[in-house]
Amino acid sequence: MKNHSAINEFVLLGLSIDPNIQAVLFMLFLLIYLLTLMGNFLMLLMIRADFHLHKPMYFFLRQLSFLDLCHSSVTVPKMLENLLSESKTIFVESCLAQAFFVFTTGGTEACLLAVMAYDRYVAISSPLLYGQVMNSQLCVGLVWGSWGLAFVDALINILLAVDLDYCEDQTIPHFSCELSSLFPLSCSDTSTNFTLLLCSSFLHFFGTFVFIFFSYTCIVSTILSISSTSGRSKAFSTCSSHLTTVILFYGSGFLSYLLPASGSALEMIVSLQYSVITPMLNPLIYSLQNKEVKAAMGRVFRKYFHSLL
Repeated sequence: MKNHSAINEFVLLGLSIDPNIQAVLFMLFLLIYLLTLMGNFLMLLMIRADFHLHKPMYFFLRQLSFLDLCHSSVTVPKMLENLLSESKTIFVESCLAQAFFVFTTGGTEACLLAVMAYDRYVAISSPLLYGQVMNSQLCVGLVWGSWGLAFVDALINILLAVDLDYCEDQTIPHFSCELSSLFPLSCSDTSTNFTLLLCSSFLHFFGTFVFIFFSYTCIVSTILSISSTSGRSKAFSTCSSHLTTVILFYGSGFLSYLLPASGSALEMIVSLQYSVITPMLNPLIYSLQNKEVKAAMGRVFRKYFHSLL
């Protein structure tokens, strides 16, 4: 048995040990990462450049794009490096840092999706008071509150994990470091760590999910009370992008925490869904399903091409 100071590296097994498959996976995930960067940066610039999108809904969408950039950049670059490397090692400190940022960005996104659900509820149930209720001060406070809650939650879990001792088995059956993958490698008693992680994940993620579910129950009730079919359709269309994002995030997130940290193919696919695929899809979801975003995109591109001419 070795102590924490003696073990200074972990080995991330990744997605495959076959060099040929690794080369294909490297090209695939490099393309996905580049599309993620391009799509989210474009969304950030477009919302900033077009004054028609200077509304609370798009302020939160801008924060979501920034979060997707952060969440993807925490895991994907190291995964790409390991696909080309033979050693596939990561320092213990780097592994804990990665786990911290994965927890922070994931937790912040859960809170932000709940905030966006409340924003849609106010917009549909009280459209005349929407600007007053969702003022800039409240919007900024909700975003900072989301970051703060996730940061504290992640910090408490990581501080407990720092004191763990690790055995000779340094192999993590995953492509990234997450707390649930580190606990089986420890020689220490991890019951307190596991209980804290379970409770904080349950309260943080399930709590925000319940809030989103309650918000959408009120939204659906309000939409059904609208007499005209076109009015109901218009009201629902403003929520469709957010609802799609919620299903992708919570669907894969809940499955990831329900599955044991065994490195199974299903666990890998679910983890890839919420940490790699979803950040790429979110800009596409909002640009394809949202008429205002599509119109703004057209205006920004026309303005850009006119400036070139």
